[in-house]
Amino acid sequence: IKEKMERKRCFFSVWLYLLYFNDYFCFLLFLHSFYSDFGPLNLAMLYRYCTKLHKKLKVTARNTKRVVHFTGRDPKKRANAAVLIGGYAVSTCLQTYLQTFKLDAAVGECSFSLSVLHCLHGIHKAMRHGFLDFDKFNVEDYEHYERVENGDMNWIIQGKLLAFCSPHHHSKTDNGYPLHAPEAYFRFFREHGVTDVVRLNRKLYDARRFEDAGFTHHDLFFLDGSTPSDLIVRRFLHVCESAPGAVAVHCKAGLGRTGTLIGCYLMKHFFFTAAEAIAWIRICRPGSVIGPQQTFLQR
Repeated sequence: IKEKMERKRCFFSVWLYLLYFNDYFCFLLFLHSFYSDFGPLNLAMLYRYCTKLHKKLKVTARNTKRVVHFTGRDPKKRANAAVLIGGYAVSTCLQTYLQTFKLDAAVGECSFSLSVLHCLHGIHKAMRHGFLDFDKFNVEDYEHYERVENGDMNWIIQGKLLAFCSPHHHSKTDNGYPLHAPEAYFRFFREHGVTDVVRLNRKLYDARRFEDAGFTHHDLFFLDGSTPSDLIVRRFLHVCESAPGAVAVHCKAGLGRTGTLIGCYLMKHFFFTAAEAIAWIRICRPGSVIGPQQTFLQR
């Protein structure tokens, strides 16, 4: 009986490499961690999981098999697996009830609880507002431009808010880490309708290089790892609301300060809760919004 039941099931999991054996189906999903964080997995991984699972379900439906998504006992892997399968459920209008896990990209112990359900609510709101459409999502572009050597850029709101790391005076490689001059971004910005650039960190390049190329440049400096003043939040929101095109936002790494202000925009205009905004931004750009910036958005 057990053998007969096994033949009616297709086992599906996430491992370190793509592998088929009998009715077991496994594929690569790798997370680059920021300090003590362990998820959620990024948008490309969610997309690949959903498309793989959708294809597998179509095949198994024809031979009346059931798909079983299995994982190990590690609670971190379980939480990430829950976000993946829950994300698929959200995309197909199903309901799911999932556990809580911690995620904080700051150094040391996690200080902010972000639940799997927060991640799923963030994904749901992003889909509802048109930020994510799996039929139009280009996973190759996402994975290309998120690489440091290709600009380290991620859309948080497609066509409206782009997060990226700080340009430098000259394009060069510093200790194996690629740095890009402002000119390296001009073509991408023009092709994707970026009209405004917001700098949140200390000056590592001359703003006139963007301005001479036709972009409007704004400086809204506040300290790395800190939270913005009310004045900076208001000025940032005004820039985003009045810009004729998309706004490209950066601090030094394009994670903490950048994610915090973009979170404010999501909360004001699309009614994300703080946790939902943090979850969605981290799915788009892992490592975003750190330490006290998380509780700042909650307050």
